[in-house]
Amino acid sequence: MRDQPRKPTHAGAETPPAVWTGRATNRAQWVLAAAGAACTALGIQLAVSSNWTSGVIPLLMSVIGCVAAGLLVLFGTLAFVNVAVRVDGHALEVRCGHMGLPRRRILLTHVVGADFVPRVTPRQWGGWGYRWRPEQGTAVVVRKGEGLVVRLGDGRTFTVTVDDAEAGVRFIREQLQMPAAGAAAGA
Repeated sequence: MRDQPRKPTHAGAETPPAVWTGRATNRAQWVLAAAGAACTALGIQLAVSSNWTSGVIPLLMSVIGCVAAGLLVLFGTLAFVNVAVRVDGHALEVRCGHMGLPRRRILLTHVVGADFVPRVTPRQWGGWGYRWRPEQGTAVVVRKGEGLVVRLGDGRTFTVTVDDAEAGVRFIREQLQMPAAGAAAGA
């Protein structure tokens, strides 16, 4: 069976992709994850090697405190070490970390616009992670740099830091059949 040539759509153009994906990673989060693992290990070390003669309550508080703080830091940072964004003809989906949690899915029918932001910083949002600020909306910030902002029909916004965000904005606008930013300004 021989390969069929790809049929051009109009004016010789290839069919545009049906899905856009983007990713962003923050390697500095691994340092915080290591600190969380070290704190957890310290709590375990205290529990195992202590002679428990100085009092049960203070030692238990130390062990539980170290383990709890360590696990909180460890899992809190690993959840936001990377982000994956997927946009298809129906929805924008954001998955955080290696397990894909937390996850956010926004139907494109709820989106009224998309914008490219050349510089998003954790400082603007109060840190890394899944953030909400009443005056700004919701964001997933895993690193500083370019970001994609979708405006929703209810007036809220959702921002995500992702590589090649400009291409993601173009793709969303194509799916929504909106004019490109330059075309709207020139009209």
